[in-house]
Amino acid sequence: MTDEAKPPFPPFDQESAAQKVRLAEDAWNSGVPERIALAYTEDSQWRNRSEFISGREEIVGFLTRKWEKELEYRLIKELWATSANRIAVRFAYEWHDEQGQWYRSYGNENWQFSDKGLMQSRHASINDLKILESDRKFHWPLGRRPDDHPSLSDLGL
Repeated sequence: MTDEAKPPFPPFDQESAAQKVRLAEDAWNSGVPERIALAYTEDSQWRNRSEFISGREEIVGFLTRKWEKELEYRLIKELWATSANRIAVRFAYEWHDEQGQWYRSYGNENWQFSDKGLMQSRHASINDLKILESDRKFHWPLGRRPDDHPSLSDLGL
């Protein structure tokens, strides 16, 4: 569909880039792969860890598999830098596996957007750290992070 658009649009300034980051965080925290995929171009290219993903159908499949493994997923993203149609983000998310082992996954993403505000490419580098349940810092009900919940910087992450 050629009339798709997802504001804010590039070129980004600090404010519009921060808004784009929060919208992406909210979408990922929804846990709905089909909703998330609509923020990407139909031919979007991803590198997620060592996996290469191409197009919305593969994005939906990837996210579906991801959340079958990563249970009770809660994510915080934070703007790192922006220029023209690119945004760099750092993030952390907490989740547990089927055995109840909790993890905090840390990473960085580089994003590039089309003129219509859809993400054309996403490059993610991620590391997983086992944590105790008592070490968790993301304590909101599944879904959107509340506006008053601390950011990564506020949490010292």
